[in-house]
Amino acid sequence: MKKQTLFTIVTATLLASATQAYTQEQLATSMKEVRLEAGQTRDQLATTLAALTTLTKQEKGDLRPAYDAFTAEVAKTETAATTTRTRVAWMQGDGMKYFEDWQKTISSINNASLRKKSQKRLDAVKKSYGKVTDEFKEAAEKFKPFLADLTDIQKVLSTDLTAKGVKGLRSTVSSANSNYKSVNRTINSALEEMKGMEKELSPEAK
Repeated sequence: MKKQTLFTIVTATLLASATQAYTQEQLATSMKEVRLEAGQTRDQLATTLAALTTLTKQEKGDLRPAYDAFTAEVAKTETAATTTRTRVAWMQGDGMKYFEDWQKTISSINNASLRKKSQKRLDAVKKSYGKVTDEFKEAAEKFKPFLADLTDIQKVLSTDLTAKGVKGLRSTVSSANSNYKSVNRTINSALEEMKGMEKELSPEAK
C-alpha cells in the first residue's frame, strides 16, 4: 500500500467516527495503520543506508549501477521524510479530535467516581498519544541532517563518480550512518509506544 493512500485511509477512518465506542475502535485501527507506516519508513531508511554502503564499499567495476540504486533510494527516503512531517501535522490537528470528544463525554458523566476513573483513562491514553506525536516530531527533525548528508553525497558523485570521489566521502558517510541511527532509534521508540496504545484501545476482552 502506498504511503499516501495509507495516510488517506487513516485520516478518513478517524474523521468518520460518530460515537465514543466507535471512535475508540477507529483510533485503535488508525494507530495500527500509523505503526505500519512508521515500520515502512524504518525499512526505507535501512534500505537507503544499505545502498550507500554497497556504493562506498565497491572496490572494482563500474560504479554507475550502485550510484543509480543509491540515488533511487534517496528519492524514496525524501518521500518518507515528507510522510513523517505530514503525520506530525495530522496527529497534532485532526488526530486530537478523538480526545476532545472523549473529554466532552467525561464532562457529561454525573457519577463522580465514574467520571474520575474515566478521566484517569483519558489522561493515560492521551499521554501515550502525546509521546508518539513528540517522537514523530523528533524523527521529522532528525531526518533533516540525514537527508542533507545523502543529498551532499549524491551531488558530489554526480560530477565525480570515481573511486577517488567515493573515497573523499568517508567523513560524510560516517555522519550519515550516525544520523541514520538517531532517526531509527526515535522511530523504533514510537513503534513500541504505539503497540501499547493499540492494546489499550482494543475493544477485545483480555
